[in-house]
Amino acid sequence: MVRSSDPTANQQLWWTPATAVQKDLLLLEGADTPTLSMSPLSVLVCPIPNICCSRVDYVINYSLPPPTSAKELAEAEASFTQLITLLSKTGFAVEVRPGRAPTTPTSPSSLLIFLRIASHSLLEKQIYRYRVQDWLYGVRTAAPGPPNSLNEQEPITDAERLRLAYLLITKPVNEGGAGITPGVGQWRFVKSVFPLHDKKFNKEWIKDWSTKYILDDNDLLKIRNQFGEKVAFYFAFLQSYFQFLLFPALFGSAAWLILGGFSWVYAVVNCLWGVVFFEHWKVKEVDLAVQWGVRGVGKIQLPRPQFKFEREGVDPVTGEIVKVYSPYKRLARQLLQVPFAGACVVVLGGLILGCFSIEIFITEVYMGPFKQYLTFLPTVLLTIFMPTFTTLLTKLAERLTDLENYETVDAHQASFVQKIFVLNFITSYLGIFLTAFVYVPFGKILVPYLDVFQLTAQKFTAEGKPLPTKEWVINPDRLRKQVIYFTVTAQIVNFATEVIVPYAKRRIFKTVEKVQTEIKGGEKSGVEWPRDAEEEHRFLKRVREEAELEQYDVTIDYREMVIQFGYLSLFSVVWPLTGCSFLVNNWVEARSDAMKIAANSQRPIPWRADSIGPWLNALGFLSWLGSVTSAALVYLFSKSGGSGELGVGSVWEIPGWALLLAILGSEHVYLVVQVVVRGVIERLDSPGLQKERAERFAMRRELLGRMVEEEVVSEQAEKGVGVGDGERITRESLEEEARRVSGMGPEKVFWLRQRGAGESVEVGRGLIQLVGLGGGNNTAKRQ
Repeated sequence: MVRSSDPTANQQLWWTPATAVQKDLLLLEGADTPTLSMSPLSVLVCPIPNICCSRVDYVINYSLPPPTSAKELAEAEASFTQLITLLSKTGFAVEVRPGRAPTTPTSPSSLLIFLRIASHSLLEKQIYRYRVQDWLYGVRTAAPGPPNSLNEQEPITDAERLRLAYLLITKPVNEGGAGITPGVGQWRFVKSVFPLHDKKFNKEWIKDWSTKYILDDNDLLKIRNQFGEKVAFYFAFLQSYFQFLLFPALFGSAAWLILGGFSWVYAVVNCLWGVVFFEHWKVKEVDLAVQWGVRGVGKIQLPRPQFKFEREGVDPVTGEIVKVYSPYKRLARQLLQVPFAGACVVVLGGLILGCFSIEIFITEVYMGPFKQYLTFLPTVLLTIFMPTFTTLLTKLAERLTDLENYETVDAHQASFVQKIFVLNFITSYLGIFLTAFVYVPFGKILVPYLDVFQLTAQKFTAEGKPLPTKEWVINPDRLRKQVIYFTVTAQIVNFATEVIVPYAKRRIFKTVEKVQTEIKGGEKSGVEWPRDAEEEHRFLKRVREEAELEQYDVTIDYREMVIQFGYLSLFSVVWPLTGCSFLVNNWVEARSDAMKIAANSQRPIPWRADSIGPWLNALGFLSWLGSVTSAALVYLFSKSGGSGELGVGSVWEIPGWALLLAILGSEHVYLVVQVVVRGVIERLDSPGLQKERAERFAMRRELLGRMVEEEVVSEQAEKGVGVGDGERITRESLEEEARRVSGMGPEKVFWLRQRGAGESVEVGRGLIQLVGLGGGNNTAKRQ
């Protein structure tokens, strides 16, 4: 805002039409407190009437330091000027509006930078360029048409437009982009770059999904066109998983009523179901990738801005200059995943084991005072320390992944997902593993060592008298209750933390911020923050709210579904109703995830994908481990009648060879069944594969037709070889032929014995007639 002697003018100039206003941040000299201002110079900032109805591709949330930080404000100003210049040169129309207002001299503020691709021709060129790239990499079967006909041949979706706009923002300058990397390096003041939600679509989306039970291909296509293939693949996976859950839900209910827990029949059927689902999804995601035109898009890797190369070299295939990082150095750093996994086991496993032991002692042995309160101690300890340790280990995983220094975003993300899966595997399954394979078989041996807790508690009692205890016996229902907690109660808690807590947290933070502002009302920031234009106020208010939302991360939702699949594969033999619980949960999960995207998160960047990425390997691992775990559980507990007691008596009565044989046998059967199921499923046809074959057939037919049309008969073919059928043989022609042939070698003479097709026919007919005459003479002689 430009300073004027009239305070009213200072507030109104922001939205009054102006010829040119430079988007610079100036720290006014001589003022009592630093103030935000605009000076009239370079970039056009003419507000668009009814801006809420105009198309905005992206909004940059540009954070500003507190008004008292003069040095940082100067850095923010310089970075901002460079940002606007680069975006304008790249081809964006730029508008700037005030964002979060500074309420005190120490509070931060922000600017909102609205971006839109300035010309339709630039958008068409980008679309043509990337579609040609897809064709060259084999993603598309046919080359795209000319740029001016792209929208007629293949309509441009919102997801494609936004993806290309984001690439223009973030690509390096030498590749035609602006080179903006949010939060990195010189762009540390760029807090986020996000597209705006389509409120109309979101409203119809939530309303439509709330009235139907099953999502169809059209629903997935709408998500793909709005949010990109990466998000669409998640909902496609969730929907496919939900449909497959119908069988274990029904069969599990029957098994629970008829067979009870730890049934080998249920274990076998459940393992077969896991194999079929895993192999079906592998084919299903290929089918979806073909239908959505992204099969093989994983070969087109996005460079990672944080990649640090050691040297530049020449690609032996393309001859291009490429940035090189030693693969041996990366391998050495990748090996650090082994001690990282060990650290996770020690830290998280030790915490879980310690709380597990305390819980057993307090609930099943201890009979002293305050028992009703001490029973909550393990839960309190887990609540305090588990998030802390998990956060520290997650940061360590991020640090290790950064050290591995991957060139592409996909490789970096895949490595990070592997480490996160290790963390979640331990936190989700270790407690049940301890109950099933330590507490029940070895409880009578290990519980006497829990006297350490009793001795510790005695020090806090009067005169150190021994605390009353009771004889410990195995709680046969503990394993089943634990599985029920993780498959029912934990799912409800997760729903609340995903949907309800973020909404409540935003409301509480707004209230707290309002109260703090009122308390510090006498402490003004010294910045006269401009008022919104009346016609823009509602729109800008909505944008400011979206700017404060968290970024949506589909990895979190994938993690939840994969961990849930693990519970079903590994432990549902304990409680066969697990499938029923997950069936109900996932119907709600699909709607809650849609609500989370529409209301609790910023609109995601519409990235493309051709699969669910590294989570596919996690599914395969859990499916295989389920065959091993189910066999062990059934062997140990099958004779207990579903009570959860050790089915074969004492732990010393368990034949080790028999348990090992059951595990190995189950694993080998699983592998054989997997090969058979994979072969059967891969032979089944699908709409996507039919579409791919049709496109390839059409392409071959077009090329062949073009070749036939363009084919011309060569001059030699038109004239024939040698003499035509109507040519007269004269003495002169024979002499000329003899002179020409006399100078040739035997190979060339061989092809000149017969002149033309007519003479070849005559020679062949003569030979056939000779054979016929010979046959007739032989017949006459015999007669």
